[in-house]
Amino acid sequence: MKSNIIGFKLGLVVTSVFLIVLLFLGVAIDRMFSSFYYNEMRTETEELASHFTVMAESRDTTSEQMMRTFAEFSNVSIFNILRDSRVTLHSGAHDSADRSFIHAADLERIFSGTSVSFLYKDPAGHRYFVTGQPITGGNTIRSALYVMSSTKSMEQSLASVRDILLVSGMAAFALALGITWIMARVLSRPLVQMQKATRNIAAGELETRLTISGNDEIGFLAGAINDLAVDLQRYRDTRQEFLANISHELRTPITYLQGYAKVVKEELYETDEEKNLYLDIIDQEAHRIQHLVDDLFELAKMEEGRIPLNLEEVDLQQIVDQAVRKLDLSAKEKGLMLTVSYSGQASQIPGDSKRMEQIVMNLLENAVRYTDGGGIHVRLDFAADAAVFIVQDTGIGIPEEELPYIFDRFYRVEKSRSRQYGGTGLGLSIVKKLVEVLGGTIAITSTLGEGTRCEVAFKK
Repeated sequence: MKSNIIGFKLGLVVTSVFLIVLLFLGVAIDRMFSSFYYNEMRTETEELASHFTVMAESRDTTSEQMMRTFAEFSNVSIFNILRDSRVTLHSGAHDSADRSFIHAADLERIFSGTSVSFLYKDPAGHRYFVTGQPITGGNTIRSALYVMSSTKSMEQSLASVRDILLVSGMAAFALALGITWIMARVLSRPLVQMQKATRNIAAGELETRLTISGNDEIGFLAGAINDLAVDLQRYRDTRQEFLANISHELRTPITYLQGYAKVVKEELYETDEEKNLYLDIIDQEAHRIQHLVDDLFELAKMEEGRIPLNLEEVDLQQIVDQAVRKLDLSAKEKGLMLTVSYSGQASQIPGDSKRMEQIVMNLLENAVRYTDGGGIHVRLDFAADAAVFIVQDTGIGIPEEELPYIFDRFYRVEKSRSRQYGGTGLGLSIVKKLVEVLGGTIAITSTLGEGTRCEVAFKK
């Protein structure tokens, strides 16, 4: 990644929003100050006009001179205008020849007793605030008094305010740029790290881990990526181990098949009994491969959730009785005592009879296979909310450190004597999957050299 694109985008968005806010805020403040100065000048001009009106209405011989002096002191221009637009009095800096601010409509309003106020721009480009008020004499309006106040000071004040706003806005924008850059870098750095980590994981570097922590969405996302990496690594390791186990499991029977088939084909035997022995070995190893393939196919269907279930009310006691009868001969051939007992009120439970029989048979076959002396006791307990199937043997047992792995595929209790005990190492994996699919639980406890206890509970 050549550049921090997400940081740039984030910074651009935040900066744009900040700039828009600054512009709106600047315009609002400018309008506020303009309105304030305008209202202040209007009020001030109208008050001056009121004072001039009072002076003009007094009819004192000195009132005209007082008005001229007051106009010069107040820095305003005054025009006293009759109804026929003749000027009877003028004072102030404004050119007396400029009468363009006098409109007939305004004069009509003033002589009807209404004041007028407006902004005026003279031919030279100077701006004034103009107020016109009526001058009464008795019960009639004698003339109109116009007071003109230059807006120059107001415009200078507004220009100063605008300069301050501009400088402040530029400083605020520069500060915002710096803060935004830092914020964008800080916020985008974890995202950039996660992007690099996911690329490494996609490239096969499954040991990659993120050190980002936090109780926010970014921290949760980093944790999810780490969990994904762990799961992928476990999947890769499991897949490699799975392929290695399959290769190992197939190598031995295939070697036997090739070796003894060659012996029979080339007639490297001395008697028919020896030939039949070799053929029996070939048959046994072929069955071993078939059993392995069937178990793998069954386990694959379970892991993909494609196990067809025929749910019905099942008589678990009948299934246990049949399984014990089937394995009784195998147990007697090894000199084992196979016993069974029941407790509680027998009742049917929801499940799949075929799959439950598969579970019971698998556990009993394991018990017979890994028990060389003593006996095997089978117990079925019916409780109010569950039926518990228990198999207790006096076999070789399982080392405590290996108990967590007994449901792994191809796990064997006695690896050094795996061929002596037979099996594919997939039985308990299949049993666990079936129990979970049927909504039950399975637990195995064992003591090395003393025996193993397996307990399966099915909910009613």
